[in-house]
Amino acid sequence: MATAPDQARTDSLLSGADAVVESLVRHGVDIVFAYPGGASMPLHQALTRYGDRIRTILPRHEQGGGFAAQGYARTTGKPGVCMATSGPGALNLVTAIADAKLDSIPLIALTGQVGTSVIGTDAFQETPIVEVCRGITKHHYLVTAAEDIPRVMKEAFHIATTGRPGPVLVDLPKDIQVTQIAANFDVPMNLPGYHPEPPRAHQEQIAQVAAAIRRAKRPVIYAGGGVIAGDASANLRKLVEKTGIPVAMTLMGLGALPGDDPLSLDMLGMHGSVYANYAVDEADLLIAIGVRFDDRVTGKVSEFASRGFIVHIDLDPSEINKNKLVHVPIVADVNDALEQLNEVAQPPEDGLKDWHAQIAAWKKEDPFAYDTSYPGILAQEAIAEFSRLTADRETVVAVGVGQHQMWAAQFYTFREPRTWLSSSGLGTMGFGLPAAMGAKVARPDAIVVDIDGDGSILMNIQELATCVCENIPIKVLLLNNQHLGMVVQWEDRFFKGNRAHTYLGPVQNPEASGQGDGISPESRYPDFVAIAKGFGWQAESIVAKADLESALTRLIEAPGPALLDVQVPYQEHVLPMIPSGMTVRELIKK
Repeated sequence: MATAPDQARTDSLLSGADAVVESLVRHGVDIVFAYPGGASMPLHQALTRYGDRIRTILPRHEQGGGFAAQGYARTTGKPGVCMATSGPGALNLVTAIADAKLDSIPLIALTGQVGTSVIGTDAFQETPIVEVCRGITKHHYLVTAAEDIPRVMKEAFHIATTGRPGPVLVDLPKDIQVTQIAANFDVPMNLPGYHPEPPRAHQEQIAQVAAAIRRAKRPVIYAGGGVIAGDASANLRKLVEKTGIPVAMTLMGLGALPGDDPLSLDMLGMHGSVYANYAVDEADLLIAIGVRFDDRVTGKVSEFASRGFIVHIDLDPSEINKNKLVHVPIVADVNDALEQLNEVAQPPEDGLKDWHAQIAAWKKEDPFAYDTSYPGILAQEAIAEFSRLTADRETVVAVGVGQHQMWAAQFYTFREPRTWLSSSGLGTMGFGLPAAMGAKVARPDAIVVDIDGDGSILMNIQELATCVCENIPIKVLLLNNQHLGMVVQWEDRFFKGNRAHTYLGPVQNPEASGQGDGISPESRYPDFVAIAKGFGWQAESIVAKADLESALTRLIEAPGPALLDVQVPYQEHVLPMIPSGMTVRELIKK
């Protein structure tokens, strides 16, 4: 097919747009989530010329494309790539970029920009996206010379994927995209101030940790997203097997140790297990690996693990002693540090029989639980049943943000890393559906489900169309309570139940008489089954407990994209709960 001479490859020259796409190919990119516009058209034209090597997926909103690229990155460890045009298109990527920054996800965000001659003149669809994103990227570029494209792209991938991963923005003016250049893809990088290679842990520090393990009577490992990002799960499991130390995981760390391992304490923190929070509070040794002592974990920082000797292993030196002063700070690649520790670590010299017995007692006394006598379906029950039905199958779970997110973390049993996709640091509603989309493209043989809430899914529901048009057969388990459930919970707990714009249904009194939770099936709005079917999905809705297993089985076995709308009550709370800024002594169990 003929192409315009200012955009196509010549015998000795490439357009800037072709140089960008050629760079993607050379960095192993096979999927790009891209939404076109005037300032990015040359890039899209270039993508058509590389269609046999890169699949371009058209999301229905740029934010959806950004989260889809994250879903790809989170489940593979490879950088995700998204693309948008200038102005509003670029701005629609901002939330996904900020989300990637907080969760340390490697992301390359490419944006078209108005021509260099009109930058700064308030040209049509112009925004200074580099300035907008300066504080939420790991690095950013405005390319003003087409000859710089191969170097900039090389640096962007290097920065996004080395050290602590993160998002890199590359802003490409339209005239730069159509300029012809003699591209040198072997050009050296120019990053004099960037030294991402973490030092190896000092042998003296490793010996100090090993000695602390030998002395410990109540040790706990506190494992976070750095274990997943650093591909350190295998070495973590080896350390646990050697020493018998139980593991509490952050929201980002789920899957680092199998949830059904006897030494798993599940999640800790605000909505973590009672036994994880008790164990950390009582621990005489806390080994924190790939974590940042986030406020949702620590509560009142001064009281967190106040009885323990604290070791912190992280490759980012800025996280050491930032939120919590520790006794042994180790700046190192977590996988390498664990490998070193595994060479010398031995079990505690007095054994951990009493400590394991205490933890077992806590688990028996306060497990994650729900009211099994409730006549309808509870969200927790739906998730637990889905977990049971998929236990022996390769499954990836994405979530939105809210109560359903916490219940999924509590009641779905994760056994492998990179099978749990959650917007954890930024807490972005609308994350689940497009993230699942990206994960399914990356892992086509896996069951990929978005466990979502009715409030969260509406924020990117347009991606239902992408899944049909691009043949991405994800599943959606929609837990529909007609409310912004987590905000409702805080209203109930801290604002005397006063409803301040958290009811999502039609204007009426949700407390009025009806079935179960006061909202009759006939009055539930919107009709998600009709919406999903309108987008070409298989969809059904259930309210009766007796229908749950069969409906979930149909969802799992559906050949194409499928949605199950499960009507659940809005009065249910996520428990346990440690109120913000409080300690384990203020833990709410009921």
